[in-house]
Amino acid sequence: MPDDPFHVSQHSSSGAASLRSEHTPAHVPIPLPAAAFPDPFPSPPLRVVVADDNPVVRAGLTVLLGGREDIQVVAEATDGRQAVQLAQQHRPDVVLLDVRMPGVDGISALPYLVQIAPVMMLTYSRENEIVREALRLGAGGYLVHGEFTADQLVHAVRDVKEGRAHFTATAAGALLAQVREGATGRDSLPEGLGQVFATGVPYAGNPQQTPSQTQSRMAQSSERSHNHTGFGLSSREVEIMDLIASGMNNQQIAATCFISEKTVKNHINRIFAKLHTASRSEAIAVWLGTARPGVGHA
Repeated sequence: MPDDPFHVSQHSSSGAASLRSEHTPAHVPIPLPAAAFPDPFPSPPLRVVVADDNPVVRAGLTVLLGGREDIQVVAEATDGRQAVQLAQQHRPDVVLLDVRMPGVDGISALPYLVQIAPVMMLTYSRENEIVREALRLGAGGYLVHGEFTADQLVHAVRDVKEGRAHFTATAAGALLAQVREGATGRDSLPEGLGQVFATGVPYAGNPQQTPSQTQSRMAQSSERSHNHTGFGLSSREVEIMDLIASGMNNQQIAATCFISEKTVKNHINRIFAKLHTASRSEAIAVWLGTARPGVGHA
């Protein structure tokens, strides 16, 4: 055993090659690991503007992305008009944009935003015609909530900045349908969506609904909102119950809310207890006000 503690024997692994051995000529420089030379000019963090009218979604995205060393959420917008204003003010590297927002919707704002920064649609809207129009207007990617993980979102944000497109399954399916059908997209957009900057009229939902149907749906929604206060659910539990009622499974809910599946299950157990139900179907029926007599009552 040599006295020199830095002596490298012939049996040493290649990982010790950076240490000088008795066979290394004195004039040969010894390579050092890259970590020994930190970058004196580290890249600034990627700056993001988040545009979504749902405060829970905005907060979740801000926490998720802001927790990364190389990403910074510089502003949050509640509609398309504010998104354009904030993008002009902050000059972000990427804009995450929802489709349906009150006032100026995402499709309306998109042509203005893509002149400022790359835009990735991040939305619940999965209609083929909306996906096609968003891409036609310059969106660099299209992610549908519930179809991606937190890590996939972060990867997509970084890639869109570099011009590499990202699509979740629904958006990819819309592109495939467009190729097969030769669809142009714009003519089939829901009436009013994407026109607010020109007309000042916000997107109002399904144009096929009659006024009486719209009023009925609004009344039912108002009644359900009033009834929900009697269940004693927290705001997070209300959000999760809405997602359950929309048909999402636990994995999709976890991805949408940026929480673990275990946390989702814990929330669901508490929801079932508060609704006095034993299954998803019973909980949905109580939530929507369609439960049979006796279900949902202690």
